Amino acid sequence: MNISLIIIILYISALFIISLFARKKAIKGGESYTLAGRQLTTPLVTCSLIGLAIGGASTIGVAEQAYSIGLSAGWYNVAWGTGAILMGLLVAGKYRKFNVATVPELLGKFYDKKGKTVCVICQIIILVVIMSLQYIAGGSILSSLLPGVFTLKTGMVVSACVFIGITFIGGMWSAGLCNTFNVPIKYTGIILCTVLAVASGGGFENIKLKLPQNIDYFSPVNGTSIWIILSWFLIMITQVMSMQGPVQLAFAAKDSKAAKKSFIIAGFLMIPIGFLCAIIGIAARTAFPNVSGTLALPKMILSLNPVAAGLTLAALWAADVSTACSLLLGASTLFTQDIYKSFINPGMKEENSIIMNKTFVILIGILTFILALSISGILKAISIGLSLSTAFTIVFMFTVFAPNLCRKSSAFYTTLTGITVLFLWELIPSFRIFPHVIYMEWLSCLCVFFLISLIDKRAISTTKISKSIKNVI
Repeated sequence: MNISLIIIILYISALFIISLFARKKAIKGGESYTLAGRQLTTPLVTCSLIGLAIGGASTIGVAEQAYSIGLSAGWYNVAWGTGAILMGLLVAGKYRKFNVATVPELLGKFYDKKGKTVCVICQIIILVVIMSLQYIAGGSILSSLLPGVFTLKTGMVVSACVFIGITFIGGMWSAGLCNTFNVPIKYTGIILCTVLAVASGGGFENIKLKLPQNIDYFSPVNGTSIWIILSWFLIMITQVMSMQGPVQLAFAAKDSKAAKKSFIIAGFLMIPIGFLCAIIGIAARTAFPNVSGTLALPKMILSLNPVAAGLTLAALWAADVSTACSLLLGASTLFTQDIYKSFINPGMKEENSIIMNKTFVILIGILTFILALSISGILKAISIGLSLSTAFTIVFMFTVFAPNLCRKSSAFYTTLTGITVLFLWELIPSFRIFPHVIYMEWLSCLCVFFLISLIDKRAISTTKISKSIKNVI
């Protein structure tokens, strides 16, 4: 137990040392804090994107699902990776060319003020929900690693302090540099844990014999509906192309080529992790048949060699830290740029934007921690929240590839439709005619987008778009 505590203390210390070094790079102005001065290289963007993607949902959440449904839970990460690859191939370079700081700011360049406003609200809601889930994952890791030191809630408190502290100190530079440290640790830890978990269970065949026979745990598709797996792909492809977290990394890349390459590389590297975490979750089902699914992966790791357990759980916590920092920075950027600067203090000086960003980092961190105390079911909560990004993706894709169909009010009414659909889905069970809300979101938002293109005669400026994305391959 003391070994595990020492490992965690050393890990936290390393993160803060890196963040203090990053602080020197983030003191020149708001853009240096939120976008690293738009100077992130391909390795930094790649590690930051992997850090964002491989977090609580992609590790603890996948193992939680695999504990109940088996290997098919791993498709969640495949969906994330596929979304990143498509983002790189299609639009990451184009995003970089627009030279903006937030998704709402981008929409504001072409659409009416109502569209920008409703986009800000939705983006913040989504980020707040997902950010809250990272505290749950972080708390479960620490409470399992050091049960004599942490409860779930005190583990969440420590996680919150680290998330907020690292982001507060160095912003995007802090997140990027910490992720170059976190990513190798998390991959090494997860691979090591998978090997040891299977070995401790007596091999795949022995584990299979001990599992409940009503579910084919090792089938990549039989554990869950193909429609649910497809919904993960739709959700992840949708969110990675339009949510502030991943898109902000494209904005921060040093050029469009680095943005494009980083997303493609990161996407391929993400794909195997889901199935590895799913295997650990399956092994945990045989070793700990009576624990909650959320604690399955940490409990499995804790049963291993003390040094291996400490390193692996530190790696999982690293995954959670890297995701949370990116999300927290994204949310604070939205509050600073699209709420405070747009509506409260339009004349804000560049040097004051760092103060506001850091203020919002603290406030959002506290808010999301409070929200985390009432949320459960990591993957389910995330998949529902991310479905709201459908409207943004539809609007942006048409803006880039079919601007002649876009109207000044397209962003507002398409996003409003997405909000309405989600509320109806949650409040009226008879409204759920599809297996997942994402299908209803795509159908409804597309219909409204095309309807607005017929009704509204105010076309957006295609000249601005052409100038912004010219020479992008």
